[in-house]
Amino acid sequence: MKLFKPFYIQPRFFYAGIGIVVLFALSYFIPLLFNIAQLSILVLLLLFVLDFLMIFIGKNRIEANRIVPDKFSNGDKNQIRLTINNNYPILVVLEIIDEIPEQFQVRDFKIKESIVSRQTKTLQYDLKPTQRGEYHFGYLNIYASSIINLVAKRFTFSDGVMVPTYPSFKQLKKFELININKNSVDHGLKKVRRLGHSMEFEQIKDYVLGDDLRTINWKATAKKNQLMVNQFQDEKSQPVYSIIDKGRVMKMPFNGLSLLDYAINATLVISNVVLKKHDKAGMLSFSKNIDNVVVAERRNSQMQLILEGLYNVKTDFFESDFSRLYGSIKRHITHRSLILMYTNFETLDSLNRQLPYLKAISKSHLLVVVFFNNTELNSLISEKAETVQQVYDKVIAEKFAFEKRLIVNELKKYGIHSILTTPENLTIDTINKYLEIKARGML
Repeated sequence: MKLFKPFYIQPRFFYAGIGIVVLFALSYFIPLLFNIAQLSILVLLLLFVLDFLMIFIGKNRIEANRIVPDKFSNGDKNQIRLTINNNYPILVVLEIIDEIPEQFQVRDFKIKESIVSRQTKTLQYDLKPTQRGEYHFGYLNIYASSIINLVAKRFTFSDGVMVPTYPSFKQLKKFELININKNSVDHGLKKVRRLGHSMEFEQIKDYVLGDDLRTINWKATAKKNQLMVNQFQDEKSQPVYSIIDKGRVMKMPFNGLSLLDYAINATLVISNVVLKKHDKAGMLSFSKNIDNVVVAERRNSQMQLILEGLYNVKTDFFESDFSRLYGSIKRHITHRSLILMYTNFETLDSLNRQLPYLKAISKSHLLVVVFFNNTELNSLISEKAETVQQVYDKVIAEKFAFEKRLIVNELKKYGIHSILTTPENLTIDTINKYLEIKARGML
């Protein structure tokens, strides 16, 4: 029974059988075909036995291994590698079916490849997860057949393996702070003109061509009889908190990812930038309750703590409680901090319901509210209206888009900073805002 368990008859055998049946049927009208049909049966059986012996004689004729990363990056392409070794003395044709995680809902995954004798071949394919969590792989099934292709033998490898999907850590390489000044144009980051100087004095040094003449220290210049300038350094160790709304307003999807996952990915990147700037990075999430709190610190393990906190953000998309958020900030964030709040407001009324809490938070902290443009509305607005219904839909879409701009003005009226952005530009726009705040010394 074990011999026949991996035994599969290929479609070519049945096609040949159908052809022979047709020959027998035609032989009723053309007797000469009867002998040809009988000979065809004999040839088919001989080829079947020969093919069976070539494929099934010997052990471990095919060796394979699936190589997966330790963790997936959410929203990015992740490479899966398959290493296959052919120990047959002949060329074999392989049909590879990998049991990929159910989250991808791919039910027709199949790779066809031929490998010559004693050769090792490496294949690869990409998977792009759209939600965080555990992704379970099944077996790697390989069906090997010869060029005759009448029978196939199944080889099974790689017991089930679990790969966790974390927030998009691949974006960290793209937005490394070391490249911000050199390649800012390539990444979409803006150069922000620094206004004034930090109040944190560092030292008095000799004047070098290009130094700001306004920083000349005339007393030190008179004493040393040469130009001396004051040197200032950026203020450091300032707390920066990313607060993620995981309520129902963040459930809206865009290119497979929810707004919540875009906010999570942006939080990971901005936290890395904050730490590179020698500030303290922290985070928390909220809806009905306050969860996933990581206190703003600057230590070697901080990025790992934030990564784990973001990975564990789970929600049922309840209505968000801004009053509970304000109470938690009042109790636990005692130092003046930069707060990047990722949420979404579709109408001015939805903002007005939460505006008292936002104003209260902004009294003690520098608050930046990050919310999203509805890209579907923008597409609808740009389309040409040809019917009365399309005109009506376009007017409604323009009304909602206009309310987004009203929300920005309403927040600005109370001294609350805001970022109105599209999901794909969220990370870039957030970094630009942070760098602008640092350059202007607003915190």
